Amino acid sequence: MNDEARGKDVWDDVFFPDVIARSAPAGGRPALNGKETWHRRPCRCPPRRGGVFSTGRDAGATHAFLLSEAKQSSLHADSRIASPAARNDEGGAIRGRPCPSVSLLRTLGITLGLLLLPFATASADPLDDRGVDVFGVEDDVPKTAASPILGADICVFGPLSRPLTLTDAVEHALCLHPKTRQAWAEIKVRAEALGVTYAAYLPTLSATAQDVRDATKTSVGGHPTLDSQHIATTYTAGLSLSWVLYDFGGRSAALDNAAELLAAAEANHEATLQLVFAAVAKDYYAAQAAQGALAAAEETERTAKDSFEVASRRVDKDVSPVSDALQAQTAYFQARLNQAKAAGDWRNAMGALAADMVLRPDEAMTLPDVDDGLKPDETFRQSVAALIDEAVRRHPSVRAAEAQLKAAEATVRQTEAEGLPSLSLVGKSSRNNQPVSESLGLPTYRAMATDNYIGLQVTVPLFEGFARNYKVRQAKAQTEEQQFTVEETRRQVGLDVWTSYQTLRTSTENLLNSAKLLEIAQQSYTVAQHRYATGVGAMIELLNAQSALAGARRQRIQSLTDWRTSRLQLAAKLGQLDMDRVEGE
Repeated sequence: MNDEARGKDVWDDVFFPDVIARSAPAGGRPALNGKETWHRRPCRCPPRRGGVFSTGRDAGATHAFLLSEAKQSSLHADSRIASPAARNDEGGAIRGRPCPSVSLLRTLGITLGLLLLPFATASADPLDDRGVDVFGVEDDVPKTAASPILGADICVFGPLSRPLTLTDAVEHALCLHPKTRQAWAEIKVRAEALGVTYAAYLPTLSATAQDVRDATKTSVGGHPTLDSQHIATTYTAGLSLSWVLYDFGGRSAALDNAAELLAAAEANHEATLQLVFAAVAKDYYAAQAAQGALAAAEETERTAKDSFEVASRRVDKDVSPVSDALQAQTAYFQARLNQAKAAGDWRNAMGALAADMVLRPDEAMTLPDVDDGLKPDETFRQSVAALIDEAVRRHPSVRAAEAQLKAAEATVRQTEAEGLPSLSLVGKSSRNNQPVSESLGLPTYRAMATDNYIGLQVTVPLFEGFARNYKVRQAKAQTEEQQFTVEETRRQVGLDVWTSYQTLRTSTENLLNSAKLLEIAQQSYTVAQHRYATGVGAMIELLNAQSALAGARRQRIQSLTDWRTSRLQLAAKLGQLDMDRVEGE
């Protein structure tokens, strides 16, 4: 045999291992002292220089298996439990078994390939962990949770400003609040789902590989000559193709459904940003009002203390009765109680604001004083009817509900198409080295089997237990439910705009009224204090003026807070809240 044939034979054994079996020659069962004779096949491995194993062929094409003297003894001692020789009765050549080292390496190689296969397919997937986006579905995903309002590169923060501005508070909340980040993540989920529906238009390829060790023993009752036993290491490898060519609009409906759900997620994200924006602005103004109320309570306490000291001096001089001092002292301690309560309310309001900004409740923050120089602007001066119409058309929550309705309608089409036939291109190519045998009792032979086909496949759903009918009806019912959801959303948006508009009107009027009330209360207190100091006025007059002044201060602070809050609340109900509304605050 020439070198080329020798090499081919050697590598055949590497990739297509021999089957180890026992068999009988044509003349009957071999026997030695009444027992079956078992043989170990020689190993057929590529030659290795300087190694333990070497191979060659004699004139009868029989492999030689050279071992050391000790290993030959071990081989002979184990010959009965080893695999028997498998002699080809026709050719008379003894087939060798695979070399243990080669078989082990091959098995390890196939095992390693199977382990690495998921990573190879994952790296080739359009939406893998490396961020490869073949279909471009992530192009519309905001860069940050607050990008629709703040822009792409805003969510990077340093130390808090002192005093804390409303702009900084809003930026922290929009970027870090769990609700905005959850809505942002939902956009990512829907974007990836859209990519999945795009993938349905492409073919699918799958590869399989198998390497097994098979031991089979067959005993035929009454016919021992037909008994057989073989041990084989076989492998199977294949590649399958499937490509849906036409499905009566099923994939198109699924694509529409995924696109509308993505649009709904984007609109819901905008609505969530509006809600969080309004909430943090409300809590900011509430904390600012609590800080102003605390300052007013402290001022009232100082005023009450001054009145008590004046009354005490007048009592000491027998100018005023003791009852004046007692009344002043009562008002003073009442002011102290109010100051302590105002301090607690301020701390609670600051903790709520810190929580909105995703900070610790005990975060040290300072706020600017309530600005008393605000004047109502011309924002939202148009008719409330026009505002309601605009909100019903453009509000993010309405757009989200409408997108959900379109997605439900697409689901109906998709469900109907799933019950119709589909046309697919299918193909397969496989290869295995499963041993074959002519019949029972005869030795097995090495073999190579291949299976290749390509063609068209029509799939026709015939009967699904009426499930398809109910699935379509369920999808239509869900569409009807979503229609009512859209109507309810529009109704609620219109009501919210109406309520917010009326609240803003009331707050705007009270903004002017509270300013006038504070001015009058301040003048009244000044007159009463002067009258009591000169001995003309009574203590009860001074205390009443003092109480009225404290109430006017609180109402002024609250009216400023209410006007600012209602202004932003109306913008949020209209879906028009942005950073321009708080610029400079």
